[in-house]
Amino acid sequence: MNRTLLAAAVVVAAAAWWWWGQDQGEHEYEEEEGGDALPGILEEAVTAVDQITGGVMKLSAMSRVTAYDLQDRNVLAFLRVIRRGEGTADEGGYKRLFGGGTFASFADHPRVLVKKNGYSSTAAGSYQFLSRTWDMTQELMKLPDFSPASQDKGAVGLIAYRGALADVKAGRLEAAIGKCAYEWASLPGSPYGQPRISMATARQVFLAAGGTELVAA
Repeated sequence: MNRTLLAAAVVVAAAAWWWWGQDQGEHEYEEEEGGDALPGILEEAVTAVDQITGGVMKLSAMSRVTAYDLQDRNVLAFLRVIRRGEGTADEGGYKRLFGGGTFASFADHPRVLVKKNGYSSTAAGSYQFLSRTWDMTQELMKLPDFSPASQDKGAVGLIAYRGALADVKAGRLEAAIGKCAYEWASLPGSPYGQPRISMATARQVFLAAGGTELVAA
């Protein structure tokens, strides 16, 4: 994908995250008027990102994730890879904050800003969702809470947004990781300069969790 188009899509998505957060803060008592419709700025951002990237990054794909996607063995195995990278592979990972602490309730993202080792982050849960990322994900996917089931579905939504869901299902592991490394900084090849697992570790976890990798002839 053209770097300029990718940069433009990132800018649009980031603007949508910020503006949607502002809209929520200023109009938190006006939900009844809006019904189930996406806030205008969010709907426009979905269309813009889809068009700019030609489907490589597709926000609209998040809303089409189904229960069948969550039952796919390769999808489940790929989620284990993400959790291994994020340090949340154990069951307690669903309640983990950035930095290793925990939160008490699954009613909503905890929205706790943690400062540790020179980093500040609101990342939480098994897939270390930032609060602003969770807000967008929850709205697009109509997730009721921050429960383990919602976290799993939200993560698959982000995989779909990155255009990697078909790769995951087909077992194109390296292709899927290459796309999702822009979403999760702990995956091999991530450009964000944070600690990453190796491709060998990712493959080992994927296969051990029941995934089937498609090997090129």
